[in-house]
Amino acid sequence: MKDKVTIHTLKRLKQSGQKICMVTAYDATFARILDEGGADVLLVGDSLGMVVQGQDSTLPVTMDQMVYHSAAVARGAKRAHVVGDLPFMSYQVSPQEAVRNAGRLVSEGNVGSVKLEGGAEFADTVRAIVRASIPVMGHLGLTPQSVHKMGGYVVQGRDEDAARRMLDDALALEAAGAYALVLEGVPLELARTITQSLKIPTIGIGAGKHCDGQVLVCYDLLGMNPDFKPKFVKRFANLHGNITEAANTYFAEVRAGTFPDEEHSFKATKGIRLVTPTPVVPEAEGAGEAAEKVGGIYGAPV
Repeated sequence: MKDKVTIHTLKRLKQSGQKICMVTAYDATFARILDEGGADVLLVGDSLGMVVQGQDSTLPVTMDQMVYHSAAVARGAKRAHVVGDLPFMSYQVSPQEAVRNAGRLVSEGNVGSVKLEGGAEFADTVRAIVRASIPVMGHLGLTPQSVHKMGGYVVQGRDEDAARRMLDDALALEAAGAYALVLEGVPLELARTITQSLKIPTIGIGAGKHCDGQVLVCYDLLGMNPDFKPKFVKRFANLHGNITEAANTYFAEVRAGTFPDEEHSFKATKGIRLVTPTPVVPEAEGAGEAAEKVGGIYGAPV
């Protein structure tokens, strides 16, 4: 197995110009597959609220749910660095509460770092979590937890003032101790400027090719939802079609009685005869005695 990826590995990848590969995962099986496929970072995103739970946004996701899914992913990952999202209202109230919840993701969820959304207004929060020896990944641009404030899932930083604020936010997060930064839904020119201005790596999603790495939701890159077609997603497989076809074939064989066949059935090691138990009628006199005599002989060899 290759060496375990750490936050220091990611910094070295930026310095060497090697792109970082990051993808979301929400359970141990996907984590194992994606880890074996070469992922550098597995993000346990609060996007699970939408792609796993079927919610309309990430806002209903709780700390307990993030801990549960993070622990599952951590069990499946061998090489990749695992980072867990701090969900809505788990860090916004106070730096102290943020540290407490970040500590839960590390101690109970077994992640290697945490991610939170927001800019300079959360610099003190980032600083407090880092002071507690927990690495923090930042997240700027289209921040899903602020969907109501932004008025929807729209690209951020398109005008000069907004771009300047985002660059300032990025520098503030780096100064506060963040080890990496996700840029989501950002014009590629702005993403390039931010990436060149930071010593820490940037991970883009809908932010163009100039970031130090890329992240996608695993279900999106695998083509599991044909109705979700954002501009920034490329489908590298069509698992929706493959899974539907496999399920249809399975159902057809079950209904036709062709599955399971002999190949998929077990055989006894020697011939046995089964004794059919005598029915017990509770109303009949002596029923309790009959039941006691029948006992548990069903299946006993004779």
